[in-house]
Amino acid sequence: MNLTISILILIKERWGSGVVKQLSLDLRREFPDADGFSVSNLWYMKKWYCFYTQKEAVQKLQRPVAELESEKLQRAVGELERAKFMQNEGTLPSIFTSVPWGQHVDIITKCHSIQEALFYIRQVVDKGLSRPALQNCIKADLYSHQGKIVNNFTEKLPDLQSKLVQDVLKENYDFGFATVGHEIYDEAELEEALTKNVTDLLLEMGTGFAFIGRQKEVLVGGRSRKIDLLFYHIRLRCFVACELKAKPFEPEFVGKLNFYVNAVDELLKAPEDNPTIGLLICSNMDSTDVQWSFRGLGTPMGVATHNNIRIKDALPSKELLEERMRLLQKEMHTTKRLIRKKGE
Repeated sequence: MNLTISILILIKERWGSGVVKQLSLDLRREFPDADGFSVSNLWYMKKWYCFYTQKEAVQKLQRPVAELESEKLQRAVGELERAKFMQNEGTLPSIFTSVPWGQHVDIITKCHSIQEALFYIRQVVDKGLSRPALQNCIKADLYSHQGKIVNNFTEKLPDLQSKLVQDVLKENYDFGFATVGHEIYDEAELEEALTKNVTDLLLEMGTGFAFIGRQKEVLVGGRSRKIDLLFYHIRLRCFVACELKAKPFEPEFVGKLNFYVNAVDELLKAPEDNPTIGLLICSNMDSTDVQWSFRGLGTPMGVATHNNIRIKDALPSKELLEERMRLLQKEMHTTKRLIRKKGE
């Protein structure tokens, strides 16, 4: 990384297209085994450098530090300011070195502010996002929607509990750890993929969630009803009934989840527990549809989205193809030998 920073400073001092082209040739000649010294990539380095060192950007960095919730992110911003972002010493805050260069390029070319860029850098570091996963998050504008789960908690819960629940639940859940067999899949397949990786599921749900079960049965009026996923949250001291949908939000989803929340309150909730929360996770939603669906609803509920579900590759793996090629070559060799023997 220090080498990259030196390149950036050199480019900044001697900027010009001819110089960059020659610099690219010199670097590739000097470091023949190293990648990343193409002309276009050097221009990206310059853009990256300018993005984080422009005066206006540094001023913007100074303002929101107290507002940032992530302690590590605050520390990163502080490092940027104290070091004047590597202009003097040619070093980087440690958080930046944990992000692959390809992700850096996506961030600086698609983000509009330092705050947004740092948000996605933290997402990459905390969640180990691949480049396609990061691109999906940026496309979905996860930064603008962070912490804004569509809900009715303010109307249905006491002020303190409402705030706590909104802090705990997310607007979007990254299910990149789950793999389904085909591009078109149903809720049962999604549930199966998620619960095969319960540890990853709980990590994505957040601190405090305990997994009670999948297709949790409740008996109402002598009939068996099954909740997709049931959790208990330790800090909130309440059950969280979760319905999964592999398709966009429809108003009728709310009525079904409302029924399950009432069932858990009546059949499972202890007197000391807080009211059960309903969490509906869909592939997409329109906030107006959701808010209108909440009108007249008696239970606390939030609607979130999910993304990054992986599709299992339908093609054979590289290893399997190589094995098949070896077997085919062996069969061909045997056949040729038999033909030669018959000719003799």
